[in-house]
Amino acid sequence: MPLRLVLDTNVWLDWLVFSDTGLEPVQSLVNDGKAEIIIDTDCDAELVRVLDYPLQKWTLDADAQAACIRRFRSIARLASAAPVPGLPQCRDPDDQKFLILAAGADAHYLLTKDHALLKLAKARYRLPFHIVTPEGFRALRSVEFKT
Repeated sequence: MPLRLVLDTNVWLDWLVFSDTGLEPVQSLVNDGKAEIIIDTDCDAELVRVLDYPLQKWTLDADAQAACIRRFRSIARLASAAPVPGLPQCRDPDDQKFLILAAGADAHYLLTKDHALLKLAKARYRLPFHIVTPEGFRALRSVEFKT
């Protein structure tokens, strides 16, 4: 059974726009069928909206935005997730959707660089998934492969 991952919008941008090499381990797992990325309509809509923003020197024209949308939709599996009782409330209400998706889709990991989400991970809530940075995920996976 593949790992189920949820990526927040900034991690998607690192993958699709900024070509962050730190995501290569995640990409390899997905390409090898060892992981799948889950997205829902709320997270999809946010990513589409953000792709239209000026992104530093990587502002995307309509064609580049469309290419990114096609790419992430071909990578991620669309799922629906109902709110799960007992989830903590994220300080940033816009990030709550990632918690809901990760819990409702039985994800193993939520990959994020968002401080509000990472703060929840440090608070030691009993979540049914792990909240980690891409770097933290890579370190965890490297330990798992050594054992």
